[in-house]
Amino acid sequence: MTKILVADDEADLEVLIRQKFRQKIREQHYEFVFAANGNEALDKIKLHPDVAIVLSDINMPEMDGLTLLTRINDANPLTKTVMVSAYGDMENIRTAMNRGAFDFITKPVNFEDLERTIEKTILHVDQLQQTMKAIKENNILKMYVDKNVLNFMGKKEYETSLTASETIEASVAFIDICGFTAISERETPDTVIKILNDYFDVIVKEVISEQGIIDKFIGDCVLAVFKGPFHLDNAIEACLKIRTKINAMPATGSSMTYMPKVAIGINCGEMVSGNVGSITLRRFDFTVIGDTVNTAQRFQSSAKEGQVVISESSYERVKQSFNCKEIGVVNLKNKSVGINLYEVID
Repeated sequence: MTKILVADDEADLEVLIRQKFRQKIREQHYEFVFAANGNEALDKIKLHPDVAIVLSDINMPEMDGLTLLTRINDANPLTKTVMVSAYGDMENIRTAMNRGAFDFITKPVNFEDLERTIEKTILHVDQLQQTMKAIKENNILKMYVDKNVLNFMGKKEYETSLTASETIEASVAFIDICGFTAISERETPDTVIKILNDYFDVIVKEVISEQGIIDKFIGDCVLAVFKGPFHLDNAIEACLKIRTKINAMPATGSSMTYMPKVAIGINCGEMVSGNVGSITLRRFDFTVIGDTVNTAQRFQSSAKEGQVVISESSYERVKQSFNCKEIGVVNLKNKSVGINLYEVID
């Protein structure tokens, strides 16, 4: 139902409108609200913030229609005003249009013309509202979806390539908040979420500062992906910053005894990037998969509190840039051969 405010000091206009639009009112297509002057119209808009259209006279007591037009546009630019006035000279029409009037109808009112104008105005308001809704939804979407996914969604072939993928050379980091399961058992759910989000915010900022992207949040762990010519260096740099920032955070929890620490595993190499999910349900997760990713998760599982763990091959690539210490050969889950691991010190 479209709500329409009529601002006019002619007492008989309300009767005429209710008669001419009685079917639309009865079928609940239109709902009319009436005001006798500009000030009263503003009060009615406060009481009815969902007013979509204003039909306003120009010559009214207390506040004229042109002043009301300006006030409406300032308060709610989505509400469109059609001026309905006997002052149909070009000067008044131009003034009204320059102040944001959507249309202008002269008195005496031709109700067929008024009805067509209302329908046209409703269509315009609906389009504006749909646009604003899309913008709002897009801004919300950006909070949940990585920009690479949004860029992919914007491509022309998006609908026909939902399961398309590509092989990329990149680095992945699994950043786990140590001991968080224990604090989850002691604290209320809202407290747990608040604490976790505080940690995640620190992690995300440092990942982004080194040109990384957040692939997903997995419980109290973050999967970050780094691409580009120096992806491994960027991944290590980000993780060292994260470790420093997390270590500097104060104790938290109801007993103020939980000191946050992270355990991090980093790996680099080829991986598959694309949508993983169900075509039937049309539910997908844009992510990276492959042995490189799985191995990085194993590195993280073997890391102790405060450790940033990499493989020997990664060490050989960055040993001129970072101070590392050999951990030794470690047998990882689902790996038939042990892997020599290194800890990045600084």
